[in-house]
Amino acid sequence: MTARPRKAAPRTPARGYVPTRPDRKETLRAARIVARLQRTYPEVECALNHRDAFELTAATILSAQCTDERVNLVTPELFRRWPTPALLADAPLDAIEDVVRSTGFFRNKAKSLQGMARRVRDHYGGEIPSAMEDLLTLPGVARKTANVVRGVIWGLADGVVVDTHVKRISTLLGWTDRSDPVHIERDLAALHPQEVWIELSHMLIHHGRRICIARRPRCDECPLATDCPSAADGPA
Repeated sequence: MTARPRKAAPRTPARGYVPTRPDRKETLRAARIVARLQRTYPEVECALNHRDAFELTAATILSAQCTDERVNLVTPELFRRWPTPALLADAPLDAIEDVVRSTGFFRNKAKSLQGMARRVRDHYGGEIPSAMEDLLTLPGVARKTANVVRGVIWGLADGVVVDTHVKRISTLLGWTDRSDPVHIERDLAALHPQEVWIELSHMLIHHGRRICIARRPRCDECPLATDCPSAADGPA
């Protein structure tokens, strides 16, 4: 009796996943892509409007499951009413909810905003802390938000910010086959030098909005097409 072949077990990244070291060919291809992105988006900046670390932290909390465009419509009123952590900390919760309602999950986001503001006021003298371990103690702030704030405000690169655009385009480019943002970040960090980590996410986000659009990618206009395995005229 012939034994049935076993089904392949689903691939589940182990804890402490360490990406495979990329070979020279992949490293050179990644460098070409980054160079083209830099030429295409030479003045790339964070898409969330802000004037300081507090505003960027709040805006990034609001950006979860929400477009940056929507966040940028909401934050002017939020910061007009409560321009400092101390004022936001003492604001009526229902008033914060009303202002951020259109960003989705507004009750949780309002609680996170107020919790963040209270901790900043009570533990950090009213100033957003710059250390990663301190940022991660703020309600509503996980690694992605901390990476955004540290990179944009202080130019500190701990990793690559992975949002939906970065995740999608990195997969299309063959830079990762993972689905978890933490593991995608590790793949990208292994492939790219640290000095481009901050701008890489900004460039991929802009590219995802302008050219590599999820439902209608404009591959015929894409400067990355010749090095993209997902493009019609890309490498085989």
